[in-house]
Amino acid sequence: MKTLYIECNMGAAGDMLMAALSELIPKPDAFIEKMNALGLPGVRFERRPAEKCGVTGTHIAVTVDGAEEYSHDLHDQHHHDHEHHDHPHDHDHPHDHDHPHDHDHPHDHDHPHDHDHSNSTLHTPHATLTEHSHSTLAEHFHASLADVRAVIDGLDLPEAVKADAKAVYGVIAEAESAVHGHPVEQIHFHEVGTLDAIADVVGVCLLMHELNPDRVLVSPVHVGSGQVRCAHGVLPVPAPATAKILAGAPVYGGAIRGELCTPTGAALLKHFADGFGPMPPMELQRVGYGMGTKDFEWANCVRALLGEGEDAAGSAVQLSCNLDDMTGEEIGFALEALRNAGTLDAWTEAIQMKKDRPGVLLACLCPPEREAEFARLMLRHTTTIGVRCQMVRRYTLAREAVTLETPYGPVRAKRSHGYGVDRVKPEYDDLAALAREKGVSIREIKG
Repeated sequence: MKTLYIECNMGAAGDMLMAALSELIPKPDAFIEKMNALGLPGVRFERRPAEKCGVTGTHIAVTVDGAEEYSHDLHDQHHHDHEHHDHPHDHDHPHDHDHPHDHDHPHDHDHPHDHDHSNSTLHTPHATLTEHSHSTLAEHFHASLADVRAVIDGLDLPEAVKADAKAVYGVIAEAESAVHGHPVEQIHFHEVGTLDAIADVVGVCLLMHELNPDRVLVSPVHVGSGQVRCAHGVLPVPAPATAKILAGAPVYGGAIRGELCTPTGAALLKHFADGFGPMPPMELQRVGYGMGTKDFEWANCVRALLGEGEDAAGSAVQLSCNLDDMTGEEIGFALEALRNAGTLDAWTEAIQMKKDRPGVLLACLCPPEREAEFARLMLRHTTTIGVRCQMVRRYTLAREAVTLETPYGPVRAKRSHGYGVDRVKPEYDDLAALAREKGVSIREIKG
């Protein structure tokens, strides 16, 4: 099982993620050429070698008409702002903590420019996003979610990459909607909607498409600590939108005062992660380092590790509890909740409990890194006061979706293979639909 593990010991940001993932593909320079040919007006990508704490890696510089328009170094900027509360600048930047930032550059502070602050009076249409020069970009324009999606739709990218990029922006918009109390349609992006930020999101989505891992796991995320000043006042770290996006994920603070994880970095992790937790056992193949520009006692980077995880006799956690005071409907609802959350399997068994009471055992299988998540679900949706957990080993076949051509029409199917086994099972729903449409039996369609 191809496994991608993303280590966020120094937070996460779009360009750092892009740089780390670019080191995992065979031809990173070809990726840069592809990004430069996308059609984002005036946007250029450049891979640069970088070193932190004696470790070499990559920094990807994204410029707009030759200038890194929103290249805000969050680490440096937040130290500056924490010490000198005289720079009312929005620090909830999506574009990241690994670019140099000139604190003396002219910013217009006559209006709040929290990157996703909803403001229906300043609306930037798609034409403005794609046709204006970098001088217009420097004016902190506002762009709606529809505007950003229109820019992404206009790029020369696979549809799956566009869908991922738009979904990432949807995650940010939903978080901003909850934080600001405005409908998603009224949310307008500032820095997060600029062309270099869109480039970061698209770049990460394209690299994930090219790597095509079977699963993506992420470490607990270091979010930083302290407070930052923005247009709305002094806010805690993590910023409200970042905290909303990372709800349910393991996060921690630390000695570094400042915002280490940006909303864009958080949204990319939340969209692609299959789970959060420690690095699983895997045969390591490649390691990528996406470097920041500032120097700390810790290596300022995002690390991406690609390898083959356990699929032969792989590990899973089995959770179970005994129930004797729930109705069948309530137990069915608990099963549905577990399955909807993505459990590997869930089932019930008839059991005999204390004093010979008939009862039901509710059980599920889940990945080890999601054990706590499913234990909480089981406690929430049942009357049990305790959940048993045990590690189990399992052998699994590799699976993929295929399409079978039959005399009556195409049918979706699952192919399972490995350990000398190779079999295909048609989807029942497709078989039944064709049987009704053609007036034949399912057996006739299967041949």
